[in-house]
Amino acid sequence: MEHNVKILIVEDEMLIAAKISTLLTELGYEVTGILARAEDALVHATENAPDIALLDIHLKGHMDGVELSQALQKERELPIIFLTANADDATFNRAKAAKPYAFISKPFKKLDLQRAIELIISRMAGHQILETAEVHSEVASFILNDRIFVRHKDSMVKIFLEDILYIEADRNYCRIFTKNKEYLLAITLKIMEEKLPAQHFIRVHRSFIVNLAQIDEVAESHVIIARKAIPLSKSLREELLKRIQTI
Repeated sequence: MEHNVKILIVEDEMLIAAKISTLLTELGYEVTGILARAEDALVHATENAPDIALLDIHLKGHMDGVELSQALQKERELPIIFLTANADDATFNRAKAAKPYAFISKPFKKLDLQRAIELIISRMAGHQILETAEVHSEVASFILNDRIFVRHKDSMVKIFLEDILYIEADRNYCRIFTKNKEYLLAITLKIMEEKLPAQHFIRVHRSFIVNLAQIDEVAESHVIIARKAIPLSKSLREELLKRIQTI
């Protein structure tokens, strides 16, 4: 199952905030909320767990965007994009010291938002970018510990690894199958195997990797996942049975 990347907007100029929300929605991202006050944003972030926060540096109230960023970072490592407009040197240096993932200067375009978000996701993945392709659209993917981000049309969507059923080799590509969707990535099965967490995935055939938690049945020459019979190599069967007994 794919999930839209969730983004929190903290901006006290409502017209600008509404424009940002519209652009993000057009790009396929989920806006968890639009907040004008830092204190409200802290509560919202705790309750809604956004993936990314867009913060205006200049916020009205007791906390500005830089202070909000620092407070958010105490709760969890939340990637920050600062929105800036004519910041003085002192404020900009404070913002830079807060180590945001990106700056966007006002006024900005949709492409500025798209690039900043994709930059964040690539940094979250430790800069290990896998250039990929899908049947109907250009795709890029980034593999993290528990999820893979896939570029679908104009946005990045996340697929939790636990939702992957199996992966099939297709020459220099591989196909990822979830319950509801299929993705064609321009990466070999061997590289995919190296990137995926070994405790959850195992190769059962030269052309297939399966999610151990999704296996319904193991037969002599195949395994069953979601009613799909996947070939099982004789040389890999013993290791598979050992792994199943230990999970």
